Amino acid sequence: MHRTQKAKLVETLQQTFNEAELVIVTQSNGLTVAEVTDLRQKMRQSQAGYKVTKNRLAKIATKGTKFEGLNALFTGPTAIAWSRDPVSAAKVTVTYANANDKIKIVGAAMGDRMLGPKEVDDLAKLPSLDELRGKIIGLIQAPASKIARVLKEPGGQLARVVNAYASKGSA
Repeated sequence: MHRTQKAKLVETLQQTFNEAELVIVTQSNGLTVAEVTDLRQKMRQSQAGYKVTKNRLAKIATKGTKFEGLNALFTGPTAIAWSRDPVSAAKVTVTYANANDKIKIVGAAMGDRMLGPKEVDDLAKLPSLDELRGKIIGLIQAPASKIARVLKEPGGQLARVVNAYASKGSA
């Protein structure tokens, strides 16, 4: 890899670190190209990313970012997963690591807070941002539909009573 390519890669990684809310460092031993491609595809579907990194270049790229604390984790064959949503990259990475023993979560950082593998696992169990938005909308809409049902009910009860008396009178 030429010096200009390395500089461009460092610049791309720095941009990634500046835009991400969560960065997960993984170690992968023996992942095939097809497996890495599958993982990247799953990450893209969740608005996250996955990239195999060179440790030295990743350490250079973290300088001056909120993820400088990750430098100690860049040893061996590493890759990073990242996302703007703090949950989506964790969900995909943990799911994939549980299904494939060739990938191991080493640690992560959410902003300048370091997370261990257990904390990443806990983070993956949280609902995603879209799921939370759906729940909030459901909670907001629920009282309105209940109010409409309650307001409609007395009129319905009165109509049933009148209908019952009318049926009784004609019989």
